[in-house]
Amino acid sequence: MSEMYSRTELLIGKEGLKKLAASRVAVFGVGGVGGYVCEALIRSGIGAFELIDKDKVSLSNLNRQIIALHSTIGRSKTEVMKERMLSINPNADILIRNCFFLPENSDEFDFKAYDYVVDAVDTVTAKLEIIMRSKEANIPVISAMGAGNKLDPTAFKVADIYSTRVCPLARVMRKELKRRGVDSLKVVYSEEEPVKTGTQTPGSMAFTPAAAGLAIASEVVKDIIG
Repeated sequence: MSEMYSRTELLIGKEGLKKLAASRVAVFGVGGVGGYVCEALIRSGIGAFELIDKDKVSLSNLNRQIIALHSTIGRSKTEVMKERMLSINPNADILIRNCFFLPENSDEFDFKAYDYVVDAVDTVTAKLEIIMRSKEANIPVISAMGAGNKLDPTAFKVADIYSTRVCPLARVMRKELKRRGVDSLKVVYSEEEPVKTGTQTPGSMAFTPAAAGLAIASEVVKDIIG
């Protein structure tokens, strides 16, 4: 495995690699954004994962999700993602949970078992619960804001939630987090004005969720290695 991460070691050194290998990252949501988070983190040397999602791969995922292939349609996203990750690093420890994370089942998750939490889910209710549980456990968390109805992958930025602008989801999250007394949260968000599609279903293409996911993975790695 040393040769596999030889190029990584040139950038972060042996100690950095050891820190990544010893870390467990929970990824909530294994869709367009979360799939690329998993892809980048397994290739970066993270040693253990917990993947949480209840969705199955569908035809409408083929345009943007890294695990979506005609051969994987109908299969659980967490199972497909785990299979793909183990084909990259067979030594990784990957636990999957085929469920949606909700306030009602949040007690079933031990946030103190994680070294880092990635919020890549779609609903505000679930996002808030993930963030609050992470904060209570004093575990670092990064949250994905809206990647739908966007076309420009270069418009994504890493910032504190209270420094965001333009993003409609970030606006809602700022208000709700302030009400809950949360004074900071690292997020990845886009400053591109959303495209008006005339439907409630958000439009999406391959490059924007991928850009958000890769930006999140970069922050996770940088934070873990210090």
